[in-house]
Amino acid sequence: MDILKQIIEQLHGNVTEAVFEGANIVLYTDNQNFFKDDGGKIKEIVNQVKKRIELRASQKILLDKSAVEKEIKKIVPEEAEVTNIIFDIQRSTVIIEAKRPGLVIGKQGSILEEIRKQTLWAPQVQRSPAIKSQITENIRSVLYANNTYRRKFLNQIGKKIYTDWSPDKVHEWVRVTFLGGARQVGRSSILIQTPNSRVLLDCGIDVASQGDDKFPFLNIPEFNISELDAVIVSHAHLDHVGLIPYLYKMGYKGPVYMTPPTRDIAALMSLDFIGVAYKQAAKPLFDSSDIKEMVKHSICLNYGEVTDVTPDVRLTFYNSGHCLGSGMVHLNIGNGLHNILYTGDYKYGRSRLLDPAVHSFPRVETVITESTYGSKKDILPPREQSEQELLEAVNKTIERRGKVLIPELGLGRAQETMLILEDAMKKGRLAKVPIYIDGMIWDINAIHTAYPDFLSGRVKSQVFQDQNPFTSETFSRVGSAQERKKVIEGGPCIVLATSGMLVGGASVEYFRNFAVNKLNSIIFVCYQGVGSLGRQVQEGVKNTKMMVDGHEENIDINLEVYTITGLTAHAGRNEILSFFNNMNPKSKRIIINHGEVSKELDLASSIYKSQRIETNVPRNLETLRLR
Repeated sequence: MDILKQIIEQLHGNVTEAVFEGANIVLYTDNQNFFKDDGGKIKEIVNQVKKRIELRASQKILLDKSAVEKEIKKIVPEEAEVTNIIFDIQRSTVIIEAKRPGLVIGKQGSILEEIRKQTLWAPQVQRSPAIKSQITENIRSVLYANNTYRRKFLNQIGKKIYTDWSPDKVHEWVRVTFLGGARQVGRSSILIQTPNSRVLLDCGIDVASQGDDKFPFLNIPEFNISELDAVIVSHAHLDHVGLIPYLYKMGYKGPVYMTPPTRDIAALMSLDFIGVAYKQAAKPLFDSSDIKEMVKHSICLNYGEVTDVTPDVRLTFYNSGHCLGSGMVHLNIGNGLHNILYTGDYKYGRSRLLDPAVHSFPRVETVITESTYGSKKDILPPREQSEQELLEAVNKTIERRGKVLIPELGLGRAQETMLILEDAMKKGRLAKVPIYIDGMIWDINAIHTAYPDFLSGRVKSQVFQDQNPFTSETFSRVGSAQERKKVIEGGPCIVLATSGMLVGGASVEYFRNFAVNKLNSIIFVCYQGVGSLGRQVQEGVKNTKMMVDGHEENIDINLEVYTITGLTAHAGRNEILSFFNNMNPKSKRIIINHGEVSKELDLASSIYKSQRIETNVPRNLETLRLR
């Protein structure tokens, strides 16, 4: 069935061109009257084909760009604070960046509709970050600078999706192969196969491992990059996204699906990964041109937005509560033949930064769940108690005139800690000392300010009311080696720095300088991978070798070591069990991954006993037939 031809025929000469934008259909018209009022015909067709359709004006009738800018400035209230207007001519789209996008949209989209009717351009609105974000600006420029390529690329994706498209097609089988992340934390990557599709869920790096153990198994017969139809990314931590640019270096030209914040942060993390490699005198796996390819081929979805990614696989992201933009991946395969929920990393509890993970879905037969804190010993204390422990450890160190290092995951964990410290200092529960932010945390903060709709209701309202916690004067950015030196040589302070496992990044330099002094302390608030320096310090090592000015030195570790597990952005044991108790509908099979072996086996046993449903704990390279 040629769906575009079918649509054009029904619109009787009012459409000059019909193209795909991924799974969406875009119609172009040079009839101004039809563009302004199609008489409900588009809605009728949407109800028939059950696909998203957008009507746009062809370039022939578009208003001149300078006239459009004047019209937008006339229609949009000044209080919206428009910062940029970008034209995507190939797609007849105008992107309006503003500090207050709600005022550009208007009540029930009234202002956008006015812009559309007056200019004939299709308006889109984006929020200007409260903190200037070079990465977000670069990404937006890549997307619009490559608009001719993007239009062709998105049309090709649509053609692939709608090849032999039929709502009644019957499918036969579904298989899942674990290329990484099974019985371990790190290098998450899962291949989903059907008779028609090859879809990759995540493709990460194990930053705590060495050699080939860092990467997923991509050199196996089941994985052929030329046959790969789509890549889906759950969130932007390196153990899930770190190898995506490398796929493009290897020749992948297909789409990568993720949420908008995940795209921005994935690009930032990938650039940082290159920088860390150079600092360690190692050759990076990929370069910035490969990251640009990832961005050019990205298709972004908001939570709850449904799209086809292949003829027989439909994707929806749901909030996973783990970090900004993190999504549980729901796949509807074969028009209801089988439904998979890949949780990625999730938090089934409220944090300061994010709302808890969603637990209601349309249909689910198989769940692939993480188990980072899945053992009987991983009962997390209440968050209030953990926050109190953090503040006590910090205050105790400051009282003895020491310095505090908190190694952080730049995405999620660091922002949660910032919110805790900022609130405590405001309420007088924390000693008034400088709080320094180093590494890429600040850049990721900027991305948080660009996407407040993905944050918890409380933080979102703070951002909207110009009480943005990320721009608080409580925090000082460390932006150079000279500034870092001043912090190291200065008085009592708190330092939040990446990486969270002391594997590369600014945190390693602070640790090297803070470690010898028993007045100082290090506080671990995130998971420490097996083999990482952070895990060694956490387990009590008293001496380690580190590179200093190009040569190896012994470093004595005398500082006080704290571990506060209750602040993790992962679901603890009770949260995981509660998630499955509350999940609606109940799944028929649960596959455990993303955990140390003992924790995965422990969790699988407990879920089987309580739910009386099939549980699997696959190994890497194991394939399971789901249907």
